[in-house]
Amino acid sequence: MSRASPPTAQQNTPRQLIAAAAKRFRSARLAYGHGTLNADDEAAWLMVHALGCPFEDLAARLDQPVSAKIAQRAQLLFERRINERIPAAYLTHEAWLGEHRFYVDERVIVPRSYIAELLQTRLQPWLKPRQSPQTILDLCTGSGCLAIVAAHTFPRAQVDGVDISAAALAVARRNACEHELTQRLKLIRSDLFTGLTDQRYDLILTNPPYVREPVMRTLPTEYRREPALALHGGADGLDLVRRILADAAMHLTPQGWLVLEVGHNRKNVERAFPKLPFIWAETSGGDDCVLLLQKAALAGTPSVPAPQPRPPTVRRRRTPAR
Repeated sequence: MSRASPPTAQQNTPRQLIAAAAKRFRSARLAYGHGTLNADDEAAWLMVHALGCPFEDLAARLDQPVSAKIAQRAQLLFERRINERIPAAYLTHEAWLGEHRFYVDERVIVPRSYIAELLQTRLQPWLKPRQSPQTILDLCTGSGCLAIVAAHTFPRAQVDGVDISAAALAVARRNACEHELTQRLKLIRSDLFTGLTDQRYDLILTNPPYVREPVMRTLPTEYRREPALALHGGADGLDLVRRILADAAMHLTPQGWLVLEVGHNRKNVERAFPKLPFIWAETSGGDDCVLLLQKAALAGTPSVPAPQPRPPTVRRRRTPAR
């Protein structure tokens, strides 16, 4: 078998295109966090989309010359990423949570949740090895990603996905169809629990908006591409967290669990609810992002009024997980 000839000056390889794009991304000071964390990975992901191949095939193709058509397709994606500050997930309409792929567009935030990490271990040690929830609620479901991951994790469970946004639910329906879960995943338009009446769940998962008002005003352009409704959590980021903690017990079965993502807001949550015995899960983001409570711990939780907004103080900017 003859060896392939080296690329000519007019030819491009994926390695060359990725390196050049990553250099431009760094010069443009793009923001990441929507599936990738740096310029090299972002450029590689867009290159994979231009090639139309699975990501795992990229390594074998890095030094193979690409056609002018593919090179042009990649360059167009790179240009849009720089000039319009659109996250790669929106340019490709593709995002991943663990091993699961989802369709996304600007009607929903790009899937990212530490709760997905906990589902990889079936929420052990809190759920016993043989204890599988039969009914699951994903509150603030967005693209439906957590509801779908939960449905795959617990294949006998019936799952409800709730969101206030009709546009987001349209995306979630598309993902439910692509994952062949329309029989087990019911999507409901509701403002948190208000449309659920008497439903009770063995497990409630929720990754609500929790970005604080001062942070919202300083978000990079890439994050402002996402729906503000799915990010903004009020003055201290806890507007929806308070409502969820106040009402979750009424929608849990006697041994049911609430799993609630709050970003890096552990101190604020504990200050607002000093009597609640929170369990803080260890995730890749630390031990201040996801809390767990069983129904018995939640029962009788009083609503805590939101604090009055205060003038923002100057802090180092911290990119939100959501």
